[in-house]
Amino acid sequence: MTAAVRQHLKSYALITLGSVIYALSFDWFVAPNHFAMGGVTGLAQILHHLFPALTVGAASALMNVPLFLIGWKKIGGHLLVSSLYAMVVSNAAIDGLNLLFDFQPMDPILAALFGGGVMGFGLGLVFAQGATTGGTDIVAKLLKLKWPWLPIGKLVALPDTAVMLLVALTFGQLSAMLYGFIKLYTCSRAMDAVLYGVVDSRVAYIISDRWKELSGTLLRDQRRGVTLLQGQGAYTGAEKRVLMIAFKQKEIVDLKRRVYELDPEAFLIVCDARDVLGNGFSAYRREEI
Repeated sequence: MTAAVRQHLKSYALITLGSVIYALSFDWFVAPNHFAMGGVTGLAQILHHLFPALTVGAASALMNVPLFLIGWKKIGGHLLVSSLYAMVVSNAAIDGLNLLFDFQPMDPILAALFGGGVMGFGLGLVFAQGATTGGTDIVAKLLKLKWPWLPIGKLVALPDTAVMLLVALTFGQLSAMLYGFIKLYTCSRAMDAVLYGVVDSRVAYIISDRWKELSGTLLRDQRRGVTLLQGQGAYTGAEKRVLMIAFKQKEIVDLKRRVYELDPEAFLIVCDARDVLGNGFSAYRREEI
């Protein structure tokens, strides 16, 4: 088996896992509590409510057809094939799990928080393989072409919000919409955590009169690159050197210790840093979502 085939099988295995997790979250947390669900699944909830013989999975599959055709033209064939697979698996799993298990309502806050987290994790696995589960996930991919700097989780939330309002009106419950917003928020955050990772990188700015000793120590002991920036005190007008260093969260205690051992009067600012590219950090990916 070639490396390409193994990678292809691994990709579809992750899509399958993510799709089943998505379906489990819907059946276990969302449907029993009648939360407002966004996207095509939310519209399918409405159709199932109006026409009980039409299952959520079947209604979702029917409404996805035009969206897949648009996505195929705009994004390409890989999205069509992999997303069709993800849609079939997720919709079949929604109906299958619902037949196998009788999921009961639970505390709505817990259901919204954990349901959103589990659903976001499943969607993140699917999106990470270049696929979608259909519906507004495809809309989010299309929006990503126009606004590539926005995280995919936030783009998914935009069309979902409009559908959730409609679902809340259909079920006649404001609480369904409010709990749905909690689920949507946790889903978005979990999805972005899977796709972009939890913030693990930091950047520090150090202002010290002993900048030469500090830069030498950090280069030698921390084994991180140090960049010298030119600064000037606004009050005194004195020239200052500012050290900038990117590092991992696990190194923060050692960094602080080394700085304050050399200069207790040093001024240190530590900030979160996303998408740090280069030696010792992440590599650039052209098709990153």
